[in-house]
Amino acid sequence: MVRKHAIYALTICTSLALVGVLAGCGGGGGGPSVPSEKIAFTSDRDGNWEIYVMNSDGTGQTNLTNNAASDEFPAFSADGSKIAFASDRDGNNEIYVMNSDGTGQTRLTNNAALDSDPSFSADGSKIAFASDRDGNIEIYVMNSDGTAPTRLTNNAGYDYEVAFSPDGSKIAFASERDGKFEIYVMNSDGSAPTNLTNNAAAADYLPAFSPDGSKIAFASQRDDNREIYVMNSDGSGQTNLTNNAAWDYVPAFSPDGSKIAFGSYRDGDFEIYVMNSDGSGQTNITNNAASDSDPSFGVVGP
Repeated sequence: MVRKHAIYALTICTSLALVGVLAGCGGGGGGPSVPSEKIAFTSDRDGNWEIYVMNSDGTGQTNLTNNAASDEFPAFSADGSKIAFASDRDGNNEIYVMNSDGTGQTRLTNNAALDSDPSFSADGSKIAFASDRDGNIEIYVMNSDGTAPTRLTNNAGYDYEVAFSPDGSKIAFASERDGKFEIYVMNSDGSAPTNLTNNAAAADYLPAFSPDGSKIAFASQRDDNREIYVMNSDGSGQTNLTNNAAWDYVPAFSPDGSKIAFGSYRDGDFEIYVMNSDGSGQTNITNNAASDSDPSFGVVGP
């Protein structure tokens, strides 16, 4: 929308890359399947924007959508079984959902307007998203089957880039209602919107909650280029993590909160990087000549 993002046992086991399940095999009839940490992301390496998935170390990069249209902005469900995403395969941007192996791609919204930026609630029952169906970009929520879409914000400025809190009680989002983009948080019913960043110098956008809900990572232009910041969930303690001359944006916490994936242009094209949650150990994990962006962590498995 607005962002254009080997396993070996006693014998060699088959890696089921699409579903992210590491199959135990070997002596004595084999062991149980083990949950695997994955990162879904957007890439144009096949000539158009597609949703890919990879292991959290960058191995096993696999195209899930395989569609001639643009598929973008993936978001894992908390249990890792589903990925919501935006696609224009039916003529305009709509919200779709698929299984985490790419099967069962299903359209959820059916609206002539632009729908994008999906985010699952923690229990998987709701999806928040941005839409301009009422004339400007606002935050909506719907059931995870696409029913009962409900408008949460009602503001003349743009509201978009949605992130549910881990307990489902809050939604963080970017808004320009105060004249430039800031990070806001509101109750999940749309009440009590509150400006967290309060930064007069530059735009703040792309919020992402930590798994325990205590932190929010976000992108900011306050240092004259786009950097990844983190703050407490009440807006205090805003800290630059990336400190790089290139663009860094679209942060996403790992399921245990120890890592943050993000997009960066520091190598001359957009790549997915991972760093420790304190900003140390920044590492390129996609290493591809195409553009890779919009990471979303998930744990996929039994």
